[in-house]
Amino acid sequence: MDTQMMDGPWSGRLYTGAWTPALAGGVIDVVEPATGRPLIAVGRAEPADARAAARAAAAAQADWAARGGEARAQVLEAAARALADMAEVVSRWLMRESGSSAPKAAVEGQHAVGFVRHAAAMALEPGGRILASTPARTSVAERVPLGVVGVISPFNFPLVLSIRAVAPALAAGNAVVLKPDPRTPVSGGFLIAQAFAAAGLPPGLLHVLPGGAEVGQALCADPDIAMITFTGSTGAGRKVGELAGRHLKRVQLELGGKNPLLILEDADVELAAANAAWGAWLHQGQICMSTGRILVHQGLHDALVARLAAKAQALPVGDPLDGAIIGPLIDPGQVARVDAIVKASVAAGATLVTGGTHDGRCYAPTVLAGVAPGMPAFDEEIFGPVAVVTAFATEDQAVDLANRGDYGLAAGVIGGSVDRATRVGARLRAGHVHINDQTVVAEPQAPFGGMGASGNGSRISGPANWEEFSTWRWVTTQPQAPAYPM
Repeated sequence: MDTQMMDGPWSGRLYTGAWTPALAGGVIDVVEPATGRPLIAVGRAEPADARAAARAAAAAQADWAARGGEARAQVLEAAARALADMAEVVSRWLMRESGSSAPKAAVEGQHAVGFVRHAAAMALEPGGRILASTPARTSVAERVPLGVVGVISPFNFPLVLSIRAVAPALAAGNAVVLKPDPRTPVSGGFLIAQAFAAAGLPPGLLHVLPGGAEVGQALCADPDIAMITFTGSTGAGRKVGELAGRHLKRVQLELGGKNPLLILEDADVELAAANAAWGAWLHQGQICMSTGRILVHQGLHDALVARLAAKAQALPVGDPLDGAIIGPLIDPGQVARVDAIVKASVAAGATLVTGGTHDGRCYAPTVLAGVAPGMPAFDEEIFGPVAVVTAFATEDQAVDLANRGDYGLAAGVIGGSVDRATRVGARLRAGHVHINDQTVVAEPQAPFGGMGASGNGSRISGPANWEEFSTWRWVTTQPQAPAYPM
């Protein structure tokens, strides 16, 4: 059954409205992180494929925009149903291709369906407003599609972080060229193409091109692509923003984070530990909004660290298909990076409470205590299952520690007094703040994005989708042309 479930039309192919063989680029061997064994070989796109896809998307886009919101909503609703029907296959691919645990894979599949359904509703929303003008003139500001949107998505939540851009871009009347991470091309791209093909999306409107950085660069420079939306590291995002800006494209960037969770002295330590563990270790910490700093009042510090250590030692680590909750990191390079940060922080004075070891790509859930500014574990985004604990004495000190550094994506505050926790949260520099919750929170109806090095001030999802995936056009109408005195 497993072999059947992993089969698909994408073997050796790209998706360009149909499954087409990859010629010049050859194939990408997709490797299962948990075992290191090859899963499948898919088509490898080249810059020439990006150019051809952008041209075809531009040719198809005008008819799609002219269909109107109701027709687009029907296709999106059908795609959501198709994706929901694929739930078992989706989960299996997420577990094998990205190392997701079964619960994380199930939640990601459900959220993906929610993003498509929300985009379908978006297509039916009013798209303009009537403006004041002279008595003889009707003046309207209307939202119109940009044209072709280039989507560059990462490996960690490959399905959601692709579809949250693909679906609203299509809902607004655009065509899409999607470049998923080459390590997760099926769950980050081809499953989406399969769902939209089943929904009857007209050919040419969605292209899926797995490939390297050169394909992303081609999208950023292509004359037929009006916008780039990118999710990934801050370093890569700077390059995308620079290149796309040089070509006068709209750019939406959602980048890294070093997200603080503040645990105040009146917090329930059991609940706080559960939140901290979830935020730090979910999907092995490979989430842009993972809890990167656990800032706890000194009066609760020892109790919290003890509970985190007990949780870490109880979590099963290994192959998600065997029931592990902590699965593999995406590749050996990431394992080496996480291990180097842990070792350097211990050398700088942090205490390794538990963990700090790995078996292949599986890194044990780790607790570091006594972490201070200047240590790599405090300053750097780790992208691994490391709980970084720092004690504070006062509220002002907690806020200062939370706001250290360039990132500003997510934050959480846990405390017994909701009013006080809310006041503390208002002082945090972050694009979204969660009171009495950890930092890994996202919903299709909520605008998502960060400040500082976590993005370029743009947002995605919810009310932000019309802002990002369309533009204003001003239209005036008069009964007849005026007789200007010239």
